[in-house]
This record gives sequence, C-alpha cells and structure tokens, in this order.
Amino acid sequence: MHDPTGSAGRRLVTAAAEMQYGGVELRPRGTLLDRTLDLLAQGPLPTERVASDVLALRGNPRAAAAAVFTLLGSDSRVQVDAEGFWSLVAAPCAPEVEPLREQEWIVVDVETTGGAPSRGHRVIEVAAVHVARGRIQGEFATLVNPGRRVPRVITSLTGITEEMVAGAPSFDRIAPQLTEILRGKAFVGHNVMYDWRFLCRELERCTGSTLAGRRLCTLRVARRLVPHLSSRSLGALAEHYGIHMEVHHRALDDALATARLLICFLDRLEEEGVTDWAGLEKFVRRRVRRRRRRSAFPRSMERA
Repeated sequence: MHDPTGSAGRRLVTAAAEMQYGGVELRPRGTLLDRTLDLLAQGPLPTERVASDVLALRGNPRAAAAAVFTLLGSDSRVQVDAEGFWSLVAAPCAPEVEPLREQEWIVVDVETTGGAPSRGHRVIEVAAVHVARGRIQGEFATLVNPGRRVPRVITSLTGITEEMVAGAPSFDRIAPQLTEILRGKAFVGHNVMYDWRFLCRELERCTGSTLAGRRLCTLRVARRLVPHLSSRSLGALAEHYGIHMEVHHRALDDALATARLLICFLDRLEEEGVTDWAGLEKFVRRRVRRRRRRSAFPRSMERA
C-alpha cells in the first residue's frame, strides 16, 4: 500500500491539489497513476470513465472494473464509494484560490478528423479565446495540417477540405505559440474533455509532454444553471442567451460563442453565491447517469 504521508506520497497529493487550483501548464507525461490523479482532481468519476479515459478499456465492464481496481484499489490517496465513483482523498492545506472574477480563462475549441485521438484522429483546426475581467481580451485560430485524410463527413459538417489544410502548418509548428497562449489560464470548453484530450495527444506527439491544470466544462455548468432546457448543446445555449453565431462547427466561431456563454455563466454564478473555484466545483459536481451513445458522428458534431 502507498503511504501518502511519505515524501513521494506528499509530492503526488500536492501535485493533485495544484492540478485542481493551478492554471494550465505543460508537464512531462506521467504514469497511469499520475494521469488518474490528474483526472480525479477535476472531480469524482465512475469506474467506467476511469477505465476508458486512462486505460483505454471499453466494451467489457467487468474486465475494465478489475483493471481499475488493480490500479487504484490499494492506493490510500483515492477512495471509491458504493456506487463505484472514484475521488481523491482530500488533500491537506490546499492552496488559496482567487475569486472567479479574477481568474483568467482560455476558451478552446478544436475541429478534428474524427471522434477519438486514441483511434488516430487528428486536429484540423484550433481556436483559443482569452477571457478576463468579464471581457474577451484576444483570440487565436488556425487551420492545422493533420497529416492524414479529412473524411467527407467532416468536410460536410465543418466545410474544411483537404485542400484547405494542405497548406496549413502542422501541429508541431503551432505548439510553442499555443502553449504560451494556454499557460497559466483555466482551460474552458463545451464538453471540455474532447478538446483537452485532442490537444494533450497532439502535444505528446511533438513535445513528449502533456497539459495539466484547471479545466471547466460549460456543458456541466449549463446542466446546473439551466436544467429546464431540452437541449444544452452550444447552439441551443447560444440561442437561449441571445449569443449570435455566424457558423457552427468552426473552431473560432464555436470558441467565441463558448467564451460569451462563459461570461454569462460567471454573472449567473455570482447571483447563485458561487464566487471561487472551490464553490464552482461543488456547484457543478452532480452525478448524471450517462446514456449509451448510438450516434456514428464524432462527439464534437453533437456539441453545437
């Protein structure tokens, strides 16, 4: 059994606490256990999510559960409840955090060749919008040459063709600028883990490191703030809040809409008495039973 009071244990618990409270940074890719701690720093997750997101195990629930329990079952830094949700044991002396109003945010959207980086799909467009002090402060967007074919279904959805990306920079050429744009800010996305996983995989390919730090999912916030809406897709939320979108399924347009949605949400959260990151995590943390997905389209197609 690992001892979290030992020096190695203290380093990992502290790292998990910093993950929860610090802005985005680039870190060397860790072990499976490190990656699990990073993931759980964002909140409790069911066994099947840990299995799919960390171990890439899908399709056999018993085998996936057994693998997760082998990885985490004897580690006293994590705990599991009766419903199979894993979480971090509370880290002592967590660092103080600034109010949400003083946080700098970077809202990210990616368009890709398909639904999962684990299946070899690549980024074809990325956008990042900087939000601070309740306003949009700047934006970055570029097409990306994925080094592989752009499927017709993606072209029909996004309008991005193979000819458009053929002359675009490869991801390794934009990586230095993009990581500087992300650094120190809270990472935001609508269905944030989709964008986060793709950027992490692209950065691993060209730098050997991955992203770490705060993440906020506007979809999760929407589930709490507007539970009465029949759809909380980006398009439906933009319409509800009167946010104009020129086009859908292009990275910059989607990132700008999400940034404006974030600004609306920060006002609403303040009205709800949510003023800091710890309060925000408590507000959005709700166990929602996930329905089985049957769509043949990538997840990004259903976000807007």
